[in-house]
Amino acid sequence: MKIEGKGKLLKIFIGESDRWQHEALYHVIIKKIKEHGLAGATTVRGIEGFGANSRVHTKNIEVLSQDLPIVIEVIDTEEKINEIISVIEPMITEGLMVIMHDVEIVKYAKSDQNKIIHR
Repeated sequence: MKIEGKGKLLKIFIGESDRWQHEALYHVIIKKIKEHGLAGATTVRGIEGFGANSRVHTKNIEVLSQDLPIVIEVIDTEEKINEIISVIEPMITEGLMVIMHDVEIVKYAKSDQNKIIHR
């Protein structure tokens, strides 16, 4: 797959404890992104943040949050991003945020998984 030029960056902001059908929501979203053949996705776990409900989520030991912020980032063509939004939108409930940015894809290259690296 070769992707270059104009694309979209989709960012999905959710909480670590959010669930979809008894499974971690971030994991379900990543599986759906892969199933639909998008170029790739990354899940990032935050150390502190707050959202629409203004409840602070933090890794601070004194607060011991069980619901740290999660951001899922996906970059692909506008067509593929719009397709996946329609798939995951029913899973995204109140208190969560989804944003999209225009991006310029400079290079997207598949790695050679059979390549052995010697150091």
